[in-house]
Amino acid sequence: MEGTRRRSTTTTKPFRKLTDHDESSALTGPKASDALPLPLYITNALFFTVFFSVVYFLLTRWREKIRNSTPLHLVTLSDIVAIFAFVASFIYMLGFFGIDFVQSLILRPSPDVWAAEDDDEDEEDLLKEDARKVRCGQALDCTAPPQKLAVVPSPPLKPKVVDEIPFPTTLNEEDEEIINSVVAGKTPSYSLESKLGDCKRAAAIRREALQRITCKSLSGLPLEGFDYESILGQCCEMPVGYVQIPVGIAGPLLLDDKEYSVPMATTEGCLVASTNRGCKAIHLSGGATSVLLRDAMTRAPVVRFGTAKRAAQLKFYLEDPANFEVVSTAFNKSSRFGRLQNIKCALAGKNLYMRFSCSTGDAMGMNMVSKGVQNVLDFLQKDFPDMDVLGISGNYCSDKKPSAVNWIEGRGKSVVCEAIIKGDVVRKVLKTNVGALVELNMLKNLTGSAMAGALGGFNAQASNIVSAIYIATGQDPAQNVESSHCITMMEPLNGGEDLHVSVTMPSIEVGTVGGGTQLASQSACLNLLGVKGASKETPGANARLLASIVAGSVLAAELSLMSAIAAGQLVSSHMKFNRSKKDVSKVSS
Repeated sequence: MEGTRRRSTTTTKPFRKLTDHDESSALTGPKASDALPLPLYITNALFFTVFFSVVYFLLTRWREKIRNSTPLHLVTLSDIVAIFAFVASFIYMLGFFGIDFVQSLILRPSPDVWAAEDDDEDEEDLLKEDARKVRCGQALDCTAPPQKLAVVPSPPLKPKVVDEIPFPTTLNEEDEEIINSVVAGKTPSYSLESKLGDCKRAAAIRREALQRITCKSLSGLPLEGFDYESILGQCCEMPVGYVQIPVGIAGPLLLDDKEYSVPMATTEGCLVASTNRGCKAIHLSGGATSVLLRDAMTRAPVVRFGTAKRAAQLKFYLEDPANFEVVSTAFNKSSRFGRLQNIKCALAGKNLYMRFSCSTGDAMGMNMVSKGVQNVLDFLQKDFPDMDVLGISGNYCSDKKPSAVNWIEGRGKSVVCEAIIKGDVVRKVLKTNVGALVELNMLKNLTGSAMAGALGGFNAQASNIVSAIYIATGQDPAQNVESSHCITMMEPLNGGEDLHVSVTMPSIEVGTVGGGTQLASQSACLNLLGVKGASKETPGANARLLASIVAGSVLAAELSLMSAIAAGQLVSSHMKFNRSKKDVSKVSS
C-alpha cells in the first residue's frame, strides 16, 4: 500500500511521509541530551561544580572532626544535604561517562524496524552504523577485520589470537574452562601444576591464558620439545615456554695436556669464532696450563648486639683457633661434602659480619653453605643469647655483585691459567706481533681499566666467555658478575720473540650437580667436557676441572680479541661475522 511503511512482521501501520531531517534522525537515533531541561554543556558544568564543591566541603568537615576528636558518624543537617548532593552528582557523572554505552544499547533503533520496497539504502546505512560500533571483545587481535555488509546482521565475532600457533593441538572443554578461570582470576596461575598434575598441560594452559589477558601472541616462543617436569620446584616457576639460544663449539682447547671442545651459548656473532682462533694459537704453541689456587664458597650473615664491645667478643671467639673445631662440627653436620675452612669477621659498630668459607664438592654450593651457616648461628645463640640475627646474607659474601672481598679473598674456585705463544704463531695466526700485544695490554687492560676505576675488570672480555659457558652448562648466569673478575697479563719472552700470556680469576663459581646442570641440554654440554655430574673418584674434581676450562677459554678469547684490536681487525671481523643479511623471522617461520 502506498503511503505506508511495513514492519518486518505481517502487521502494518499507517505513517506520515518522512522528511530528510526525519530520516536522518531515525537513522542516528534520539540523543540522550534531548531529555535534559538545559543544554548538555550547562548541565555538565553544573553537576561537575556541585560534585567537586561537595567533596571539598565533606573533606573539610571530616578534617575538623578528626582535629576535634568528634566521631565521624555524627552528622549535621548540612552534612546530610552534602552527602545527598554528592550521591546525586556522582550518579549523574556515571551516567554521563556511560552515555555512549546506554545510547548504543537502548536508544539506537533496531535495523529491522522498517521494511519497504524503497528502504534498502536505509537498512544498509543502519548496518554500517552497527558495524562501526562493534568492538573486539576479549580477543587478542584488538583490531576487528573489515566485515562484508549484508542485510542480515552478522553473528558475533569469535576471539582470535594473532599469529597463534596450534598449541596445544586440542583444547578440550575442561582446558577451556580452566583457561577462563585463570583469565578471570579465580584460579592462580602458579597453582596449575599442583591442581592438574601435568606440568606440560599446565604450561600450555598458562600460556593460552597469558595470551588472552595481554592481547599479545607468543607464537615465536616454543613450547613443545621441553621436559617441564625437570624444572618443577627447582629451576623455574610458572613456565610458558623456553628460549632458544644457539650453542657453538670452540676448540679443541689444549689445557693441561688434554683437549676440550668448549660449548658456548651465545647470540653474539664472532665470539665463538674469535675464541676458536685463540684455541688454535694455544694448541699450535703447545697448550696452556692451569693451577687451582683456592676452592671455597662463602656466605656471610649479619648479626647485631647491644654494644660494639659485645659484637667484638663474638668476633674474637670465632677467630680463635681453639674454637674452630667446635664451630666446624656444628657447620659440617648439614652435608657430606660441606666442610668449613675458615671464618673471616668484619665489624661495623654494633653489627658483625661473619664470612664463612667452605668446600662444597661438585656443587656450586650456595644452599650447602647457607645450611651450614644456619647451624652455626643456632649453636652460637646458646652462648650469645643477646645476638640478633638480621639476615643469613649480609652482602659480605659477596654474591652476584662486584666486590673487593671477592677480588682479594676469592670466592668459589680461584684459578690462574697461562700459555707461551710462539712468535710465528702470533704473526701467522693472530696477525700481529708480540710488541704490539704487550703494549696494548698495558694501556688497555691495566692502565685503561685503572682509569675507569674497574673492580676486577682488568681484562678485555672475560665476561663474554664466562656467560656463554655458564648458559651452555647450566650455571647461574647472574654469577657471571663476580666470576668474570680477571686480570690479563702479557709479557715478552726470549728477547721479544715469544709471548707469555696469563689470566688470573679469583672467583669462578661453578658446579656440575644441582640447579640447571640437570637439564637435558645443559647436561649434554657438561658431558661433552667430561664433567657431567659428581666425580666418583674425588669429590669436587669435576667442578674444579670445569673452572679450569672456563679460565682456559677466557685465556684463548683474550688472546684473540687483543690481537684483533692490535691489528685493527675488530670492526671488520664483526661486520663480517656479526651482521647477518638473512631475514631470520622468515627462516624461523
